[in-house]
Amino acid sequence: MARLGLTPLLLAASLLAASVSADLTLGVSGKSKGYTASNVRTTSSSLTADLKLIGKGCAIYGPDIPSLKLSVNYDTKERLHVKITDADNERYEVPEITLPRPAASSVNAKTADLVFNLKDSPFSFSVSRRSTGEKLFDTAGTSLVFEDQYLQIATVLGDDPYIYGLGEHTENFRLPKNVNRTLWARDAYSVPADSNLYGTHPIYLEHRESGTHGVFLLNSNGMDVNLGVENGMKLQYNVIGGIFDFYFLSGPTPQAVTQQYAAIVGVPALPAYWSLGNHQCRYGYRDWIDIAEVIGNYSDAKIPLETMWTDIDYMDLRRVFTLDPERFPLDKMRMIVDYLHSRGQKYVMMVDPAVAYGNNTAFERGAEMDIFLKKDGGIYKSVVWPGVTAYPDWFNPNTQAYWDKEFAEFFSPETGVDIDGSWIDMNEPSNFCIYPCTDPAAEAKEQGMPPAPPPVRSPPKSIPGFPVTYSKRSIDVEKRNVDAPSMQLYTRADKAGVNYISPPYAIRNAAGALSMKTADTDIVHANGLVEYDVHNLYGTSMSTATYNAMLNRRPGKRPLIITRSTFAGAGHKVGKWLGDNISDWVHYRNSIAGVLNFASIFQVPMVGADVCGFGGNVTDTLCARWMALGAFLPFYRNHNELGSIPQEPYRWPIVASATKKSIAIRYQLLDYFYTALWRQSSTGVSSAINALWFDYPKDKNTWDMDLQYMYGPAVMVAPVTEENSTSVDIYLPQDTWYDWYTYEVVMPGHKTLENIAFDEIPLFIQGGSIIPLRLASDAMTTDEVRSRDFELLIAPDARGNASGELYLDDGDSINPAETLNVQFQYSGGRLNVKTRGTYKATGKVVKVTVLSGRKGKSVKQGGWHLSGKWDIRC
Repeated sequence: MARLGLTPLLLAASLLAASVSADLTLGVSGKSKGYTASNVRTTSSSLTADLKLIGKGCAIYGPDIPSLKLSVNYDTKERLHVKITDADNERYEVPEITLPRPAASSVNAKTADLVFNLKDSPFSFSVSRRSTGEKLFDTAGTSLVFEDQYLQIATVLGDDPYIYGLGEHTENFRLPKNVNRTLWARDAYSVPADSNLYGTHPIYLEHRESGTHGVFLLNSNGMDVNLGVENGMKLQYNVIGGIFDFYFLSGPTPQAVTQQYAAIVGVPALPAYWSLGNHQCRYGYRDWIDIAEVIGNYSDAKIPLETMWTDIDYMDLRRVFTLDPERFPLDKMRMIVDYLHSRGQKYVMMVDPAVAYGNNTAFERGAEMDIFLKKDGGIYKSVVWPGVTAYPDWFNPNTQAYWDKEFAEFFSPETGVDIDGSWIDMNEPSNFCIYPCTDPAAEAKEQGMPPAPPPVRSPPKSIPGFPVTYSKRSIDVEKRNVDAPSMQLYTRADKAGVNYISPPYAIRNAAGALSMKTADTDIVHANGLVEYDVHNLYGTSMSTATYNAMLNRRPGKRPLIITRSTFAGAGHKVGKWLGDNISDWVHYRNSIAGVLNFASIFQVPMVGADVCGFGGNVTDTLCARWMALGAFLPFYRNHNELGSIPQEPYRWPIVASATKKSIAIRYQLLDYFYTALWRQSSTGVSSAINALWFDYPKDKNTWDMDLQYMYGPAVMVAPVTEENSTSVDIYLPQDTWYDWYTYEVVMPGHKTLENIAFDEIPLFIQGGSIIPLRLASDAMTTDEVRSRDFELLIAPDARGNASGELYLDDGDSINPAETLNVQFQYSGGRLNVKTRGTYKATGKVVKVTVLSGRKGKSVKQGGWHLSGKWDIRC
């Protein structure tokens, strides 16, 4: 959740200043002759060189560093590592405690897919694809600029490049030609376009007819990445610190690039099976009665509800690790959780990083353990929801133990609120205090922090299912059109002449100054790191600590952590929601590109948007379309904010219908999709959610498409994306396609689908696929889904062949004792099944359906166990 605090005048002035700086920088390279390479030394797998400044340099944002060091290593056949740093190796680098590096490796350069080419004077380099000789990254004609607080490098591009990534952002999946991507984490209410948002992922994919490659700059400092046509098409990095630490990934397929990137930042975590169910939340549930009522109303409406979530409403005066004693008393909260657990449902609560400063246990324990960020000799004070607050220092060696203790006590299964997952927010970190925050207490008072709680309601009456009494209010159904390695020490903070508050180059931070609405960037962490350098790591650092704390609560069980702010590698531990979006059609459409970026490129596949939108009042038709769309994205949660109309799906008949229909299909496909997530978590290959060009890289019609996508390896989703429309223009690549609902063959090409009801979403099955379906269209929880039998849906390709896969385990253990992998092959009218593993599946295969082109024909009924081998004639 966000709170707006910048005045329009201040915001406009800040943006103007930042914009001017960024625009002026595009031409900087022409003012410098750059560096000369000397002492070039090569081995069979590496290259090193000294880089010496030519003349006095450009000195546009400070003196140029006179001596640099270049190192090049052929890590693997597909990965080239190029690093440029100062000769003394004293500059800040992303710490390994945040992002561990791959184990040292090397291959013979002559066998590698990529070739490093160096020009010595003026120094430039290019990276080429060995098989074609084409240059994938080329700094020729541009000059390297390396100053203490400004680094610049650029690559020459073709006239019409297809670039994807460089997030988090709200843009189309393919980036526009003229765009600036600023990477500086900020609290970004309404997730506006052309703006820096919550996360920072400095990787991009470029797709060409000859293949796809990736470029990852491992740097956590603030940066602008300009993709523009000035003096020829270029992609230019303007970075305010750190080093150039590039990983070039050869692909040549998009899936191969994602696998190669995962080898650097870590494969994503496999989420617990239950986390793929339907989730419900709202900022504005005013008491435990509201929570219980929503649970009861879902049940009455016969809409599956897997997990109930609670926003900061539960906190006493918005203080983390507290319960409001009148509105959310412990006995009632434990009753609700017990009720959910007795029905196979789950419960999740929000946790913010900012701890209320003053008289509360969480603060007192933190102060005693000395774990808070400090400035000027004392605890640094900010303003967040509870008023004056303190931020944990995730680089302090005591902080993990502190976080473990708070989670263990407050969320104790025996004496606290027994949560099943954790939702962490405001971790950019967000700060409501306007910089410079000289009087946090006065600022908090002026902004009304903490907000006044709503009045306590009179004792309730009753609702079926709960062993207490409370009043059930009527449902509004009218149409609305409204792991901890050893610490590293750093000395960056001691360097004289460095301006950590207002560096000479101003990135285009939409909030204005670097410290605006966040922690002061001159804060020094416990291990010597400066917030200026590690600001973009705060959210991921909190994510890791929360993962460890949840694991400490339930050893061996997969923690569900959903976070807002992320850095490269975050998906190895946590999932992500796309922040505080708006209930409009623009954000509905953009949520698809956002999920594509995180799931496929950034390796955070457990991702979704606030379904039906967070801010503003949703309409019934938009919410119906969005509930259907959200059912075919990984993380599926309806969530909106205080002050907007409630939007639980049972409030409108058309939304309830859309939700039931889409969840029925989602739950049928749950093991299929879980298998796709397992495949990505095992190999790093993007398998869960992909743009169409990932599957059809030679088809140029797909390169710009981001409103249709693949859900798992075999199901295409083609939602209606225009307001009040019942039709949608789609494109089916050259292949065999079947309509999900009728099983009829659909010819490839451009076409218009008509008469799509507001409670339906177009789906297509890719020929050549075998999809294991649970017979669970009426299941109310994922526990029920796991108890059901299977149907195999065989969709042959043009040659009559098909294949598929199924992975099963207990759905909850990090390292399951038993697993089962099933491979399906269909050819010549015969189905061959091979299994590997010892996990005993609950369900049997009781039906095999082969799609013939008109209607599916159930050719076999039986009870085949998922064990051993079997071969049947279909």
